[in-house]
Amino acid sequence: MNTPRAGTKRIVILGGGFGGVYTAKYLEQRLKRRDDVEIVLVNKENYFVFQPLLAEVVSGNIGLLDTVNPIHRLLPRTRLYVREVTAIDLAAKTVTLSPGFRPRPLVLEYDHLVLALGTVTDFRGIPGLFEHALPFKNLADALRLRNHLLHVMEEASIEPDDERRQQLLTFVVAGGGFSGVECAAELNDFLREIARDYKLKRSDIRVVLVHSGPRILERELPESLGGYAQKVLTGRGLELLLERRLRTATPDAAVLADGSRIPTKTLVSTVPSSPNPLIEPLPLPKDRGKIKVDPQFEIEGFPEVSALGDCCQMPNPTGDGFCPPTAQHAIRQAKVLANNIIAKLFGGEKQTFTFKGLGKLGSLGGHRAVAELFGRIRLGGGWFTGFLAWVMWRTIYWWKLPGFSRKFKTGVSWFLELLFRPETVQLNLAGSKAISQLHFEPGEDVFRQGDLGDSLYIILEGEADVIIEQNGSERVVSRLKAGEYFGEMALLKEKTRSATIRCATPMNLLALGQGDFQALVANLPDLRTSFNSVMAERTAGPVEAEP
Repeated sequence: MNTPRAGTKRIVILGGGFGGVYTAKYLEQRLKRRDDVEIVLVNKENYFVFQPLLAEVVSGNIGLLDTVNPIHRLLPRTRLYVREVTAIDLAAKTVTLSPGFRPRPLVLEYDHLVLALGTVTDFRGIPGLFEHALPFKNLADALRLRNHLLHVMEEASIEPDDERRQQLLTFVVAGGGFSGVECAAELNDFLREIARDYKLKRSDIRVVLVHSGPRILERELPESLGGYAQKVLTGRGLELLLERRLRTATPDAAVLADGSRIPTKTLVSTVPSSPNPLIEPLPLPKDRGKIKVDPQFEIEGFPEVSALGDCCQMPNPTGDGFCPPTAQHAIRQAKVLANNIIAKLFGGEKQTFTFKGLGKLGSLGGHRAVAELFGRIRLGGGWFTGFLAWVMWRTIYWWKLPGFSRKFKTGVSWFLELLFRPETVQLNLAGSKAISQLHFEPGEDVFRQGDLGDSLYIILEGEADVIIEQNGSERVVSRLKAGEYFGEMALLKEKTRSATIRCATPMNLLALGQGDFQALVANLPDLRTSFNSVMAERTAGPVEAEP
């Protein structure tokens, strides 16, 4: 148990986004002359990410580290715990953190708890999305997406089959909000710009934005600005599929609700999101999964707990529903909350959150943007659009970057981007997973006869047919069901696949890579004997096929 020293009040903040970091920052400013208060911030990374510029990390317009700031430098008086939160006990007023190098959990006591845990990518309800979609929410996601794009371009440049090459060069983004639009715009510009480096035509690149609504940015901007955004994006070659919903994802396609398929190896999901799972079990009043707070950040029945940012439902001072999940609201909520925490712990007057928003901005690529500022000030009969809005977008976000060094580095990166072509260096920093999950839809092949053996597969749900191809025809020889495995024959014999495995019903699999499979059977003789026994039974049947 980690307890504060006698007479010291401990404020524990969970989450290192805009809400959490700026709450700690304003507490530091107000409490700098007091030594009887300990400010603690818990975050799974030791850096703060300026999320509005993540799309530019993907395209390389700014450097990988230009969007992040070390929390230790931003918050010199705050004690940082780089750990995962595993449990919150409101009755005991404790927070349990994951172990570090020693396999022991760390339990923190608090006098006041701030929940700034934000939202997480929620893949529930859309089969295959967790397994095959690339999320776009944090710095690791941006780096993973950039590396994937470059890998796909490398493969497309040497792919002899036209159909497979077109599949590789089709990029699907799901979600027509600011995050999806900015991601799709950056992808579109970046891929078309680097196409010639791979001896590919710009016209070969197909970027598709799928959105369930009648127009993009329908909740974020008025119809005129949303219409302008659509015109700019389509004019730059981006394809919009409106009033279409993503139903499922597989290794080879994005499948829409109307049954249509978009063959692709790249599906980026910017929706949906849900409150952090740590919030759900807490006995706090909630609305649609988010914590209900009043304009003074009070939570009914829990005076020692506060919440702000994306994980709370704060009434909008405009009278229109709740505050939107934007950085400008989180930063200003943090300032009011810091004042109210101090007032609660040491006395003083509480403040009420009254911020109504300064406006909204979104980049459309190609030095174009849309902006709605200060209650929709009109300029020459319209809102801010085009190059002027793009300059405003860059200037405002540049100014909001915390720290002079980040402002300087980002400004230099943007200047150099105007002079030089994008970098195409691929950074493969993460190793492959020992076990991965896959989802297939009926009619899709897990692998085909003659393919190289690369994995062992275990069926979790669904069924698959074993098909032998002879003399140009196909014959189903058996059906595999949940609990069975296949693919071991090619791995043990080190030969190509002797049959095609085709999904018969929606199917979820576990895949164990070749290297890990070989390590297991080499070090577990009983396991190898078991595989050999099953393989002998299968090859002794009427056909020698891999089930």
